Amino acid sequence: MRLMFIGADHEVTGSCHFIEAAGKNILVDYGMEQGKNYFENVPLPVSAPEIDYVFLTHAHVDHSGNLPLLYSKGFRGKIFSTDATADLCSIMLRDCAHIQLQEAEWRSRKGKRNKDIAQVEPAYTMLDAENTIKSFVPCPYGKEIEVCEGITIRFTDIGHLLGSSSIEIWLTEKNVTKKLVFSGDIGNKDQPIIKDPQTTDEADIVVMESTYGDRLHSEEKPDYVKELVDILNETFAKGGNVVIPSFAVGRTQEILYFIRKIKKEELVSSFPNFPVFVDSPLAVEATEIFQKNEYECYDEEALELIKRHINPITFPGLNLSITTEESRAINEDPEPKVIISASGMCEAGRIRHHLKHNLWRPECTILFVGYQSVGTTGRAIVDGADQVKLFGETIDVKASIKKLTGLSGHADKNGLIEWVQGFKVPPKKVFVVHGEDSVCSSFARCLKEEYGFNTYAPYSGTEYDIISGNFIKEGVPIPIKKKESSLVSDVYERLKAAGARLVGIIARSDGLSNKDKAKFADQINALCDKWSK
Repeated sequence: MRLMFIGADHEVTGSCHFIEAAGKNILVDYGMEQGKNYFENVPLPVSAPEIDYVFLTHAHVDHSGNLPLLYSKGFRGKIFSTDATADLCSIMLRDCAHIQLQEAEWRSRKGKRNKDIAQVEPAYTMLDAENTIKSFVPCPYGKEIEVCEGITIRFTDIGHLLGSSSIEIWLTEKNVTKKLVFSGDIGNKDQPIIKDPQTTDEADIVVMESTYGDRLHSEEKPDYVKELVDILNETFAKGGNVVIPSFAVGRTQEILYFIRKIKKEELVSSFPNFPVFVDSPLAVEATEIFQKNEYECYDEEALELIKRHINPITFPGLNLSITTEESRAINEDPEPKVIISASGMCEAGRIRHHLKHNLWRPECTILFVGYQSVGTTGRAIVDGADQVKLFGETIDVKASIKKLTGLSGHADKNGLIEWVQGFKVPPKKVFVVHGEDSVCSSFARCLKEEYGFNTYAPYSGTEYDIISGNFIKEGVPIPIKKKESSLVSDVYERLKAAGARLVGIIARSDGLSNKDKAKFADQINALCDKWSK
């Protein structure tokens, strides 16, 4: 049995871990990297067609976003997740494919104007995303599921996002059973709508995140509604808009939850009927999925509203913008309003258009309600940038920049410690991942020195023998080299991926008849003859 660390090691995004056990190759998460990344990730140790299963902790794209890429390279296995995660991925992966296509078209148009810039192909297509969605195996919380002989899993609600989970994995080989637990992203307590994170009783090995492993949320529970009311009153009095860059899944629904209460209690007395625009087709679909999974995933407070036939995330004055024309019309209307739009870190999507129209206006407020990764446009604005570039144009930052304090889907340092202390017997090994470089190291050191855990913060490429408890290989930090100014086409990467897929198919062809194997070999040789001339 082998555990290998691929992505989100001493980095926050791009979660990916590899397990080899019971004759199977498994990935736990396969996410996109977002924002600035400092270290190279090692490649997967096997080709995509050789991956048998993916176990997915939750739907955020830094955990799920590369699954269609895996499919495009030949993966044809099963993806196990909770029911709600499968539902959310059905829209989020299609959205990712759409963004990939838009970016490729934009860069290709740019390439036509500059001979030094190569044509760009999307990393994967909409068809790849749709076929990936068909590979999902939705699972309920709390049920042990035998994936195959020697591999059993169970999902536990971790309170980070609708459907988010930690995953227990029992591996059995030659009468030896070892249990691994992957925390996924551990949720913050007392979030609106969804339940608090649940703990797990036992594990041999734990792989846990550390995003907020160096900071604490306020001890005093923030009054999110009051903070939001103050911002709305102040901005509307100046005749401005409140623009909220928000993750379409999770954070948008939380903001709607607060605004429903504000409107019901008429807390913005000077302008009680203020309009609210959710300008994100993805957010609109996600809101419907929240409602579909309410009984399994909502907390007691939200369920109490449901029992009283009150929808906790809709209200009068809510406008859902789907089409491009509806999106454009928002900024043509001078009436003060709330605009909620994705992406949450201002890296893509319609929010960039709303920033272009509102960021330079001193009467407006840009309200950040989520974590901003290093290297993102959102982080630059939060850190006090005087100007940002949007669509090639320099925009002055004159709007009021605010943060809704304490609103976080991630557990803070104390919450992370509380979760890992929830094991009734301390795990034999705790691997700390999914945090910025210094945070992974400092949090691992804290757990070891202050709480007695046997910890290690692996770099990409680290391999661990699950049975013996010894390292096979320790990864080292490999800084990412600065990219050259010209964009390089990824067509060659597609060609290499196709070759890897072919190798994988050959590896699984031993069961074919001799006649079929000979025919297969002749076809490959004919292809080689054609392209070697």
